Formats: sequence, structure tokens, C-alpha cells
Amino acid sequence: MIVAVAALLAASRIVTLDEAVQSARERQPQLRQARASTAAADARAQQAFAPLLPQLTATAGYQRTTANRIELPGSSSVLGLGGTSSFRTFNSWTDNISASQLIFDFGAQPNRWRAAKALAESQAQSERATALTVDFNVRFAYFDARANQALVQVARENLDNLQKHLEQIRAMVEAGTRAEIDLIQARADAANARVLLITAENTYQTSKLTLNTAMGVVGPTDYEIADTQMPPIAGEDAPLEPLLDEANRARPEVQSLEDQVRADQLTIRAIEGQYGPALSATLGFRQGGIRVDQLGWNAAAGLSLSWNIFQGGFTRAQVSEAQANVMATVAQLDLLRQQIQSDVDGARLALRAAKESLSSTQEALVNARERLRLAEERYQVGVGSAIELGDAQVALTQAAAQAVQADDRLATARAQLLRALGRQ
Repeated sequence: MIVAVAALLAASRIVTLDEAVQSARERQPQLRQARASTAAADARAQQAFAPLLPQLTATAGYQRTTANRIELPGSSSVLGLGGTSSFRTFNSWTDNISASQLIFDFGAQPNRWRAAKALAESQAQSERATALTVDFNVRFAYFDARANQALVQVARENLDNLQKHLEQIRAMVEAGTRAEIDLIQARADAANARVLLITAENTYQTSKLTLNTAMGVVGPTDYEIADTQMPPIAGEDAPLEPLLDEANRARPEVQSLEDQVRADQLTIRAIEGQYGPALSATLGFRQGGIRVDQLGWNAAAGLSLSWNIFQGGFTRAQVSEAQANVMATVAQLDLLRQQIQSDVDGARLALRAAKESLSSTQEALVNARERLRLAEERYQVGVGSAIELGDAQVALTQAAAQAVQADDRLATARAQLLRALGRQ
């Protein structure tokens, strides 16, 4: 599957944001690891449930053994077949099948199972949190690559303009209407523009390597980034309070820690159940003898009561550890709620600032283009200087770069708000 994706990327096609996100959801190793951890947690919950079911055990054995007479102290009974000690051996066949069922243990094992289920649910929420992080990472990398692609175009247009100016100035110098220093300056400006273009292209290729990693793809970067805009988010202009309420309800990290607190509390109850005895029922059937076709048998049924009356304070120490774990997780949950408020408020403020700056940078770009047009006209008729022309070109390049960066900040701020609100 990864090879197929690499082949698609190598086909010089245009990759959209939806394709990048879908690729990450299917192939990101971080997300695959989280899914595996969830499956393992579910399996541990099943393991914790197993002792609550009937347990059935079967054994069979064969020995070649001596059967010397053994006198038991304090008893007239003896063991063995022979009258004297010898190395004469006999066959010994045994088989046994037994069943047991836990009846009551003051909630120790049931609460262990409930705690394992809560941990599995906590891990499932952690998987959701990982998915949100993966989505944000790929969106961030995508918009960074898109911005760098736009900056390549800015650098290329800058170089094209400077090349055009160079040709114009060369003709004017040859005609004697301009000084040779203008030509030297134009050559230097064009050379610097080539360096800027090379740097921008390298940055763009490097950002696509980062995007490949975010998508979970090992492959080339022979593809282009679609000019995909990040659409407005529902309620992005709402006040902080409703956004914060939504985040606290929807963020999977909150639910994960709450499930972990519940698991720790159930663990305490499970450990406290060990203060009392455990009652089990048993049923068994056993055969044995020296010949397979002449085995004697016995059956037994009964109840078993076990009670760890004193273990040197071991159970009490386990309870203390579990109680400390609850306090630590509650503190972690409080810290998370503080972080959520910072995430939501920070993303909301960044979004507002990006919207305000975007219109300003667009206006600055329009004015910079007009300034360059006027500077070119003034230079053509001999009333403008090369410095004025160069400054106008630099201003246009900077304004174009600022417009690209403002658009990138707006898209990234929306991606941050999605992540802060717990939306995919």
C-alpha cells in the first residue's frame, strides 16, 4: 500500500489537503501504534474477565516407577507393591480433569476487570487524541508546504522582473541615457534574486519531506501542492466561553484521564477486596493405575476458602499506591484543563489576528504593485533613479511574501482551533 502511494506521489500529480489527511489517517505509524495499544488494552480487559468464568483443567501422565514397600510413621499402612526394596519397575498411568468457579471474593476480581475495562476505554480516547494530533500535524505541514510553494512563485516573479529591468537598463546604458553603475546594480540585483529563488525552491522541497513524514509516506517529493484553502470553522468567531465548553466536552484527552481516574478508583476497590477471603467451588475426576485398560477412578467436589490474613502490610501498601495514583491523575486532569483553555484562547486570538492582517497585507500588495509600476514609468522617462526602482521591486517582493505568510497563518490558526476544540 505504501509503495502504491509513493508511486502516486512520484507521478508529478497535485496532492490536495484531503488526500494528505486521508493518507496520514491510514498510514501514519504513530496512529497505527495507538491503534495497536488500544487493541492490547482491550485484550487485557478480556484477560481480567477470564478468572470470573469457570476454569477447566485436564492433565495426563505416564511414569515408569519402582513400587518398593514404604512404611509410614505412626501408621500401620504401607505403600508399594513389592515386599522388599528392588529396582523392579512398573507402569503408572494417571489422568485428571477438574473444574473450578470463583463464587465470591468481596469484589476483588470483578473490580480488577472493571478497572481493566476503564483503562481500555482510556486508551481508546488516547487513540482519538493521537488521531487529532496526526490531523493537525499533516495540516500544518501541508499549509507550510503550500506557503513555501507560493514563496517560490514570488521569488520567480521577482527574478523575472529584475531580468526585465536588467535588459531595459542595458539598452538604456548602451544608448547613453543611463550611467553604467545602474547596469552593475541591476546585475547584482538579478544575481541575488537567483540565490533567493534557489533558497526558496530548496525550502519548498524540504517542506514536502516534512509533509511526507506527516502523511506516513516514504517516497519522493515529485508532486505539487494544491492551493487548498482552509475553510472557515463553524463558530470560529464565537466568544471564548462556548468554545471552551465544547473543548472540555470533546477533547479525548479529558475523557482518557477521567477513565483513568475511574480505573484507579476501581483498582483501589479491587485491592481492598483482598482483605476478605475468596470462596471457590471445585469439581474433579481422577483416574490412575498400572495398566491403561484397568484404571481406577475417583471423583471429588467441594468448596475452597482462601484468606490472606496477614502479608506484612502488603495489601495496605498497594491501596496507598493506588490512592496516590488517583491524586496524580486528578492533578494531571486539572493541568490538562488549564492547557485546553490556553490552546483554545491562543488559537482564537491567532485566528483573529490572522484575519485582520490578511486584509492589510493584501492592500499593501496592491499598493506595492502600483508603486513598482510608477517607478518603472519614471525610470523609463528619466525622472526616476535606479535606487527608486530597486526599492519599489524590494517592496513588492516583501509585500507578496507577507501576503503569503498571512494566508498561511490564517490556515494554520484554523487548524490549531480544530485541534483545540477536539474536532477532526
